[in-house]
Amino acid sequence: MSHYYDQTQTSKSNPKTFTFNYRNLEFVFKTDSGVFSKNYIDFGSYLLIDNYEPNSLEGPVLDMCSGYGVIGIVLKKLYNLDVYQTDINLRCYNLNKDNLLLNNVETKLFTGNLYENLPECKFKDILVNPPIRAGKEIVFAIYKGAYERLMERGALYVVIQKKQGAPSTIKCLENLFSKVSIINHKKGYYIIKAERL
Repeated sequence: MSHYYDQTQTSKSNPKTFTFNYRNLEFVFKTDSGVFSKNYIDFGSYLLIDNYEPNSLEGPVLDMCSGYGVIGIVLKKLYNLDVYQTDINLRCYNLNKDNLLLNNVETKLFTGNLYENLPECKFKDILVNPPIRAGKEIVFAIYKGAYERLMERGALYVVIQKKQGAPSTIKCLENLFSKVSIINHKKGYYIIKAERL
C-alpha cells in the first residue's frame, strides 16, 4: 500500500475541504486520502508557521515537502514572500494547485523527489515538516540538500517530534550548519532553526 511520500497514490480518492483561521485570516484547504494530515492542519505544521520569522535577505522561500500546500500558502498570504513549493506526491501537487486558487495566492509549484525539479536558485529560508515515514535516509537528504540550496545567512526551519527523531535531526544539522537552535518546544514537538552563516 502506498503512503504519502510515494509519487502515485493507490488509495481511493475521497476529497474534502476544511477551513483554517489564523491571525484574522481564513484559509480553505482541499485534501484527500493518501496525503499527510488529510483532516486538518497538523499541530507540527501549525507550530512551524507560528514560529517562522522571515529574514531580511532578498530571495525566495522554499516550502519543502509541501503536501497540499498549507505552509507555503499561509506564508504567502501573511508576508507576501516569493514562495516555492515542491512535493513528490502527485495527488498533493494537484491539491496544492487547487488550494492556491481557493486561497487566491500564487506560488511557484513543482513536483519531484527532494530538490530534483527545482530551478537552480538559492533560497533565503527553507521550511520542512519532514516525511518521517519515508525513512531517515530521505529526511537527512532533505537537510543536506537544504544546506546546499540556502544562501549565506539563510536558515532551515524544521519541525519534528522527539519520538520521531529530534535528537538525531539536531546532531545531523549540527554537522552541516554553523548554528543550530531549538526555537520552540511544545507538546513533544521541536522547532529547530539551522543557519548557514
